[in-house]
Amino acid sequence: MKAKTVLPAVAMTAVSMVLTLAVVVMWLGGAVPWPVALVVGLGIDGGWLATLAYERRLAAQGDHSGPVTAVGWSFGLLATGVLIAHALTADHSRGAWLAVAWLPLAAKALWLVHGLWERTALTPSALGAIRGIQQEARDEAAVARARLRAQAATEETRLTAVTAAGARVARVQAKTAATLAGAWSTLESARQGEGTGRALTSVTARVTPDVTPAWELPVWGPTDPVPALETGPALTDAQLDELVVEIRDSRTPPLSYREMATRFRTAGHSASEVRLRAAWKRVA
Repeated sequence: MKAKTVLPAVAMTAVSMVLTLAVVVMWLGGAVPWPVALVVGLGIDGGWLATLAYERRLAAQGDHSGPVTAVGWSFGLLATGVLIAHALTADHSRGAWLAVAWLPLAAKALWLVHGLWERTALTPSALGAIRGIQQEARDEAAVARARLRAQAATEETRLTAVTAAGARVARVQAKTAATLAGAWSTLESARQGEGTGRALTSVTARVTPDVTPAWELPVWGPTDPVPALETGPALTDAQLDELVVEIRDSRTPPLSYREMATRFRTAGHSASEVRLRAAWKRVA
């Protein structure tokens, strides 16, 4: 992975240094002796390469120097300026020389990209852990999507069933309402019909004069009142309290209200539940 960024930077650096040296020798060779031009070209390339090497050393130590970086970019701008000046003063192929004048700055930019890659590079174990986390997140998202789709399908099925059941209930209710309406219509017709009043007065009390009196069911044999159904005289509050106290204290510990009420009824006494409970509260 490291070679993907360092090899382009090395290649661009070599090309830019050779091009800068060649341009300086060709451009200044006519004005000064070629050894002088060679020294000037090597000086530019050497300064550029020296600052680059120092920047790489600082980067390997996890450090950074602003002045060194500024000097390195200054040499890159100087090399680019030399190439641009040569292109502008050239008699032929001016556009071609201008097209390659950016190579020193491009090499410098590639080394900057390589440095950024080194500062953000991770170990294989860390990359594996990141891939595992990402895969786990994708798995969870897929499971969540599948769960949501299943819930949506279930809800759609439930709503369809509820809608169908509601439609059946509505049809039954409509049919029942129609049947009841017909029954009420028949009853109303019978009530308004002739002879209905005479038929009704035969089983009800006299409501108008000159109408057949109500008839009663015949009674077969003599009748005697049933003592158990006769209602005895109502108990006063004092008598009711005495009976409640007597029944409640008939056992030790005293009876509960439910047991007392049961014995009260069994003994044949009669009192409403409200009065009996009020008496219990008074004596208890």
